[in-house]
Amino acid sequence: MKYKKIFPIVLRLVAASILLQTLYFKLNGQPESVQLFSKLGVELWGRIGTGIIELITSVLLLVSSTMIYGAILVVGVMSGAVLSHLFILGISSDEDGGELFILVLVVLGSCLGILWFIRNESITLVNKWFGSAHRKVHA
Repeated sequence: MKYKKIFPIVLRLVAASILLQTLYFKLNGQPESVQLFSKLGVELWGRIGTGIIELITSVLLLVSSTMIYGAILVVGVMSGAVLSHLFILGISSDEDGGELFILVLVVLGSCLGILWFIRNESITLVNKWFGSAHRKVHA
C-alpha cells in the first residue's frame, strides 16, 4: 500500500518543520521563549538544551535510517512538554490561545504515528534494547 510509505514521510516532515521553526525562538532568546523557560525555572540552560535536542531530533527524523531514533527522542521530549503545559504553564501559555500546546501535540502525534507505521521495526528495536538487558538480569 502506497500510503504506508508516504504517510510516515509526511509525518516526519511535519514534526521536523515544527521543531526547526521553533529553534529560532529558543536559540535567539526571543522574549516568549525566555518567559516560558523562566516560568519552568530552567531559563537559559533549559532553553538552549531543549533547542539543541530538538535540532538533533529534527535531523534524525529527516534521515530515513535514523528516523526511529528521532521519533523516540521526540516522544520523550514532547511528553515532557505536554506535562509542563498541563501542570505548570497552562494550555494557553502567555495568552497564545493554546497554539504552542497544539504544536506540541501535533509533533507528539506525528512521531507516535511514525512509530505506529514502522511498528515492526520499533518492536524489534525495543526488544534489542530491553531484551538483552532482561537476559542479563536473569542469567
